[in-house]
Amino acid sequence: MRILHPIPAFTDNYIWALREGQQVLVVDPGDAAPVLDWLANEASSLTGILITHHHADHTGGVAELMAKTGAPAWGPAYENLPEGVQRLEGGGNVHWQRIAFQVIDVPGHTAGHIAFYTPDVDGSPVLFCGDTLFSGGCGRLFEGTPEQMLQSLDTLAALPGHTRVCCTHEYTLSNLRFAHAVEPDNDELIAYSRWCEAERAAGRPTLPSTLDREIGINPFLRSREPSVRLALSQRGWSVESDAHAFAALRRWKDEFR
Repeated sequence: MRILHPIPAFTDNYIWALREGQQVLVVDPGDAAPVLDWLANEASSLTGILITHHHADHTGGVAELMAKTGAPAWGPAYENLPEGVQRLEGGGNVHWQRIAFQVIDVPGHTAGHIAFYTPDVDGSPVLFCGDTLFSGGCGRLFEGTPEQMLQSLDTLAALPGHTRVCCTHEYTLSNLRFAHAVEPDNDELIAYSRWCEAERAAGRPTLPSTLDREIGINPFLRSREPSVRLALSQRGWSVESDAHAFAALRRWKDEFR
């Protein structure tokens, strides 16, 4: 049996752990300590590390974990990563235990950001998407363009709808407040927000989400919807092209309080 578990780190990060038997793979370990503590509690061994992009809160624990456990690490080909990380390009694959992960190029948040997708973890697909896609939101455009991020999100949205979306930050409630400003009459969004508020009040994560859910509530996957275009045009922003509309939506979110 495989277990998918979010290990909390910092104030709002999740380091995803995938355990098969006593072997563990972790994704984006920005801090080694919570991973080592979890491994000790689970009496398990770290045998693989996946990295989606170069930001320190995703890579800060990699070198220590590699040194202490001997686990191999895989990450994007064109980003600054700790020494010894094996480099991957979109379209490739990486194998861990009996699982093959497809590597997907998703530039936008950073120039070389990648995601990892596998079609079957105990009956459903899993996506490790780093900071490209969040529940209710998407990553800021630190290095990429709106056109790149829109294409990256389109690529992820084309995956099977029941794919579990394993984002790396608990930004959901904040993102949903913005989503409500964009689509206040979205009934699916209203119901999902209530569920997320209850989960957080109980101390539980809102993640993983699913692609079907995100397509129904996430404004950044809905930037072509008439309701989203209307909200943008009412604020005076250009919606003459998909890229213009997406750029305006991202700018609105950046300024949203």
